[in-house]
Amino acid sequence: MARTSATEVKQILATDLDDTIVDAFIVGANALVTEVIGNNTSLTDTLKEEIERWLTAHLIASTRERQLKSGEASGAKAVYQGTTGKKLESTLYGQQVMLLDASGSFAALGGKSAKMTAITSFET
Repeated sequence: MARTSATEVKQILATDLDDTIVDAFIVGANALVTEVIGNNTSLTDTLKEEIERWLTAHLIASTRERQLKSGEASGAKAVYQGTTGKKLESTLYGQQVMLLDASGSFAALGGKSAKMTAITSFET
């Protein structure tokens, strides 16, 4: 069950998207929050709700409603915020998700992990 609503998302993200479209993004954000931090007892339900709200805004801002960084009128030039491949760092909303997630679980998503094995002997 979703922790946030389209109305709450629209309080932080200026968008004209219909609530049913915002709700579709909430479904994805809810699934990810549940998977990544759903059972984490160090985070309150209120904080998880805020993370889901900001994550929904991030998903929208990185797809349907990319945020304008600068634009021109007569030359019809537009430059958008964010860099593809930067994950949550690509929008201000995603950065807020990482700030709110005191567990660090979202910041660690997609990170590289290494495994090291020590060979104590080459003899069999």
